[in-house]
Amino acid sequence: MNTTPTTAPATPDRGRNRLVIGAATAVIAGALVAGAGYWWLDRDELSQASAADCRMAQRIITEAEEISTGPAPDARTWWKKTGDERRAQMKDGYLGAKVSRYEGWALATAQKSPEAPSAKDVRDLEEETRGHCSDSGVTLSMPPLGA
Repeated sequence: MNTTPTTAPATPDRGRNRLVIGAATAVIAGALVAGAGYWWLDRDELSQASAADCRMAQRIITEAEEISTGPAPDARTWWKKTGDERRAQMKDGYLGAKVSRYEGWALATAQKSPEAPSAKDVRDLEEETRGHCSDSGVTLSMPPLGA
């Protein structure tokens, strides 16, 4: 008669496997926690535009200030041309959206629209827009329109 047990007793290999699986699980959980922490801290940060995007934004802003006091047909032509150029060349869409708002305000001011912005609106937009260029070395300046 054979007295060999049908199940093998626990071996050191089984304990080592549990240790490896436990360590791998801990590493993965740690990486997930670190990634979630990074996301949590970074979620409210503004995008950082390149220096080229910020220089383009300032050029458009300067042109917008000038065009806001000119004839409305010229302002509309400028608005279309500049919008196409900005969409084609500016890589930071968040900065582009802020500049686009200023472009529209310049057009509205040239057209003597009641939707033209107040000086406070322009200052608020300037603060929001500057944040996108804080790492580029370019300081954006948005003067009031129609002055």
